[in-house]
Amino acid sequence: MSETTIALVTGANKGIGYEIAAGLGALGHRVGVGARDARRREDAVAKLRAAGVDAFGVPLDVTDDASVTDAADLINAREGRLDILVNNAGILSDVWPDAPSSTTPDMMRRVLETNVIGVVRVTNALLPLLRRAPRPRIVNQSSHLGSLGLQTAPGVDLGGASGAYSPSKTLLNAVTVQYAKELSTTTIKINIACPGYVATDFNAFEGTSTAAEGAAIAIRLATLPDDGPTGQMFDATGPVPW
Repeated sequence: MSETTIALVTGANKGIGYEIAAGLGALGHRVGVGARDARRREDAVAKLRAAGVDAFGVPLDVTDDASVTDAADLINAREGRLDILVNNAGILSDVWPDAPSSTTPDMMRRVLETNVIGVVRVTNALLPLLRRAPRPRIVNQSSHLGSLGLQTAPGVDLGGASGAYSPSKTLLNAVTVQYAKELSTTTIKINIACPGYVATDFNAFEGTSTAAEGAAIAIRLATLPDDGPTGQMFDATGPVPW
């Protein structure tokens, strides 16, 4: 089995996920590119390899039990352990802004399936491999839109009301805290990254930061030292209120 530090980034074929993979690869980590679309996944792997990154493709649909199990088996067979897991895959609602009054139960279920349940599914499948690593790190990609503190702060404008996407990130934050509590006696650190308003296809590339800039906080949290925090939420400037 390889002794190289192994990372897996979900939703890594484009946007922030791709830049997280590129950034971790530039630091010398071997990076699994998790993505469900085979062509986009392999195109991303080829591009990363051309840039000198030790990348490999991981077929992965975070909403599918069998796909996640197969991904864990693949990493186990090829690498024997996992040092870094970045749960980056996420989706928006069918309409945006997704006002609560126009959010349907099916829309809510679809968003939660990827943004929350998918994170739990992937994390639980890979925890046995993370436990084999000397200093494992988990990063859950959230958003400022999931911060109740910011959403209710006077004078803070985070856009219109959201009935599915923003609440999904709030729930993801809460779930991450519970993982941190459970794993507090282990060497596993788990934190939340808020990339900011990044120009991606999520917002028709209207964001104010580049994907590489948005990836920076996840990369930092994925490579925390042994005395680094766990169970916390950060953006590029520091802690984010809950």
